[in-house]
Amino acid sequence: MNQTPIVKTLHWPDEQACQAYAASLSELNELAAAVLCLHGDLGSGKTSFTRHLLQALGVSGRIKSPTYAVVESYEVTHQSKPLFIWHFDFYRFKDPQEWEDAGFREMFATPGLKICEWPDKAAGFLPQADLDLDLQVNPDDSRSVTLTAHTDTGRSLLK
Repeated sequence: MNQTPIVKTLHWPDEQACQAYAASLSELNELAAAVLCLHGDLGSGKTSFTRHLLQALGVSGRIKSPTYAVVESYEVTHQSKPLFIWHFDFYRFKDPQEWEDAGFREMFATPGLKICEWPDKAAGFLPQADLDLDLQVNPDDSRSVTLTAHTDTGRSLLK
């Protein structure tokens, strides 16, 4: 059954608002099996949001952007259960086929949270995002964030 996506818009006036949203999202059970796709220009805050989310989930130490490695993985305890997290950055992909060639299909088939920056670079190969986050920088350096839920999991994350 194809459902109409649900769209919600947020305004993050500063970094603290981004951090607060990430913290609130980290508390939801549904996040443990979600695919989040982050859209936006360079410098829009995709990696900053991901860092805040990973820290809220309990990742400690340095959180690196996977721009060169393409993927960084983490394991934490979330709500008394192990949670596997994969943070992907497809920015350097020249062809979406690189996603398949890298063996990412297997990672996406396993339980856990997948966070994808630059998902358009793997278009046609990525599974449907549960939740798309489109970050836009405003003239005052605040962020407008459009959240689009495509699945029941995504809809639960919007509540």
